[in-house]
Amino acid sequence: MMHATAQMCATDAGISQAKLAEIDALAVVNTVGPSLMDNPPAHLAHRLGAKSATQFLTITGGNTPQMLVNHFAEEIAQGHFSMVLLSGAEALDSLSKSAKAGQSLAWEDHSDLGQPNYLSQELPGSNETEARHGMVAPIVTYPLFENALRRHYARSLSEHQLAIGNMFAPFSTVARDNPHAWFPTERSAEEIATPTPINRYVGFPYTKYMNAVMQVNQSASVLLTSDVRAREMGIDESRWVYLHGRCDIQDIWHVTERINFHSSPALELGLTEMLNASGTGVDEISHFDIYSCFPAVVEITCDALGIATDNGRPLTVTGGLPYFGGAGNNYSMHAIASMMDRLRDNPGEFGLVTANGWYLTKHALGLYSTAVPAKPLAPNASTVLKKKISALSHPHFDPKAEGPGTIETYTVMFDRTGKPETGLVLGHLDDGRRFVAALPSEAKLLEQMLTEDPIGQQGKVRCSEPANHFVFSS
Repeated sequence: MMHATAQMCATDAGISQAKLAEIDALAVVNTVGPSLMDNPPAHLAHRLGAKSATQFLTITGGNTPQMLVNHFAEEIAQGHFSMVLLSGAEALDSLSKSAKAGQSLAWEDHSDLGQPNYLSQELPGSNETEARHGMVAPIVTYPLFENALRRHYARSLSEHQLAIGNMFAPFSTVARDNPHAWFPTERSAEEIATPTPINRYVGFPYTKYMNAVMQVNQSASVLLTSDVRAREMGIDESRWVYLHGRCDIQDIWHVTERINFHSSPALELGLTEMLNASGTGVDEISHFDIYSCFPAVVEITCDALGIATDNGRPLTVTGGLPYFGGAGNNYSMHAIASMMDRLRDNPGEFGLVTANGWYLTKHALGLYSTAVPAKPLAPNASTVLKKKISALSHPHFDPKAEGPGTIETYTVMFDRTGKPETGLVLGHLDDGRRFVAALPSEAKLLEQMLTEDPIGQQGKVRCSEPANHFVFSS
C-alpha cells in the first residue's frame, strides 16, 4: 500500500516512477496494527530502488505525519536533503477479518534488512497508575475531557450531546463526498448523538459514531522537495504547496497532572507561536483539518484558535477520523495530502492541519499555501515552548490518594451489548492533590451518572490495588 501511494506521489508531481529511486531520505509512520515486518522503511526503500536513501521509522503518535513534514522541511531548508518521501499505511481491516475467519494472510516478512532507525525515543503515554485505571485506551481517556468541556460550557447533558452531533454532522458530509473515505455516509446530528443498538455508547458521552475507527485499510504518502530540486525535475509550479508555518509542542505529559481537562495550554501556545511566526491571522485561514479522533480534540482546538465550531469554515478536508477513517498514526498524512489538493484548487488561500498524539499530549501544526512565502521558514520553537509549558503551575498527582475528594470529571464505560460496565473519576482532594479512582460497578449508580451530572460532587477516595476507589458522600 505504501509502495502504491508513493508511486501516486510521482504521478501527482508529474515525474517518472524512476525518480522515486533518487529520494535521499525516507520516513515511515509506525503502524498501530501488528508489526508485519522488522524494518518497514527498508522494505519500502527496497521496493522503490532507493538504495541510498537515509531511512527513518517514527514512534507512536497521531502527531507524527505533520511532525515529519515540520522536521524534514527544516532539513531540506538547511540543505541536508533535497527530496524526502513520507509514507504510512494500516491494514487493520484485513487483519481483523482474517483473524475472525481463522485465515492466515502470510504477510509477515522478516528478511534480514537490519533494525529500523527511529526518529525519536518512545515514551509511554500514561503513568503506571493511569494505566491501572484503564487510561491507556483513548476510548477511556478522551471522554474525561469531554465531560469537563460540557461543564466548562455550562451545558446540560442533553444540550451538549446534541452540540457534539451538530459539530460532527458536517464531518460526515465531507466524508460522503470523499472517494477515499472508509465510511462515505452522511449522518444527521441526531443520528450521531443518539445512542441506539447500532450506535451504542462506548465511553460516556461518546456514542460509536463519535469515535475514531482504526479498522481500515488506508495508506497515504507525501513527497517533499526543495524548490531547486522541483525545478530541476520539471515539476509544474501549479503543483507546488509551501509550508508557511509549523510547530511541534507537548502538553504536560500525564493527563492526571494537567492544569484542567477543558483546555490545552500547549496547543494555545503552539498555535499562537506558529501564526505569529508566519505573519498569518486565523481569519486568513480558509481551510482546516483539525484532528478529530474524538470530539473533545476538535472543541479544544477551536477554543485555542478562538473560533466557533460552527464558524462557517469546514473543520476537515477528509471527513475526519470517525468517518473518513482513523488510519492509526498515519491519519494526518491523509489530511496533508487532501489539503494539498484543496489548496491547489484555491491558489493563494491558507490551510491549517493540526495533528495530535496520545491524549492531547503531543501536537504538530502545519500552515500551508500555494503562495510563495514572504520570508524563510522560521525555526521550530519547540524547545523554547517546552520550557514555558514545564514552568506552568499544575496539580500534584497522588497515586495513592486517600480521604475526602471532589469530582472534576468522569466517564462511564459500556460493554458491547450497550450496558454500563465501569465508571472512572478524576478529582482533587481537599488539599488540591489530584486523584484517579474507579467507581463501584453498580448498575443503578452508573445509569444515574448518565442523567445526573456528578461533577462537583464530593465523596471519599480509598487507595487499593489494582485501582483506587471513590464512594459518593451520602
